[in-house]
Amino acid sequence: MSYEYKFVKVELKGVFESKPKQDYREIVREHAGENWKLFQIFAPGTHGYGTATWFELIFERAVRG
Repeated sequence: MSYEYKFVKVELKGVFESKPKQDYREIVREHAGENWKLFQIFAPGTHGYGTATWFELIFERAVRG
């Protein structure tokens, strides 16, 4: 079985405020409705003040064919 992947970058509000600009729960729900499954959350290395400025949601789904 083959799979395809989708990457969704979620920006954080700022260096001192680590809350996401978008509701990541809603992003997951929307993608689940399109048969995507949350596969992994990628957090980059930290910079400057030791905090990340974004993270990435990685979705997976089977390729029909």
